[in-house]
Amino acid sequence: MTQKQRYEHVLKWFMENCEEADSELNFSNNFELLVAVVLSAQCTDRRVNMVTPALFEKMPTAKVMSQSSETEIYELIKSVSYPNSKAKYLHELSCVLEQEFGGVVPDSLEELRRLPGVGQKTANVVLAVAFNKPAMPVDTHVFRVSNRIGLTNNSPSPKETEKVLVKNIPQEILSKAHHWLLLHGRYVCTARNPKCGECGLKPYCKNSVKTA
Repeated sequence: MTQKQRYEHVLKWFMENCEEADSELNFSNNFELLVAVVLSAQCTDRRVNMVTPALFEKMPTAKVMSQSSETEIYELIKSVSYPNSKAKYLHELSCVLEQEFGGVVPDSLEELRRLPGVGQKTANVVLAVAFNKPAMPVDTHVFRVSNRIGLTNNSPSPKETEKVLVKNIPQEILSKAHHWLLLHGRYVCTARNPKCGECGLKPYCKNSVKTA
């Protein structure tokens, strides 16, 4: 099977079976999404969703968060991973949002990357989810699944994986494909003990062919 054929089969399967795939983070506006995505780094969405209601109730806008302190933010997010660093990032990014963008989350990769704590993956998530722009955030799930099933060929880094996926997936479904791959990695093609017997992608998976 050629790589082009594998992409065609995989994307068709996702389109027919996982059309409703979307972010599992809870948020009601772009600022809340940005904060939730920053908190989700090396942390589960479930844990983030447990923390954000109280955080957003007390600090609903960039202006309010910027007027708070790192310590106050820390107390509200201390059960997530790396709370000290994330409290610092959230305070700093809220200040930058307020001072440079009038409290409004920007809609370009370059401007998002100017925010403290916002890397390539986080910026791409915001572009895809908040603004419905074609983007391919590559987290550990997307990186693993893409390599494992053969959409990439032993890609050495998330950045390289992003390049290959963007090149081979149509722009109009690129953001949705991110959710397809992420959720597939989270629930089926897991890092340990992948559920190959339950996987609809098995006929097209490079790894399953090797281990069949």
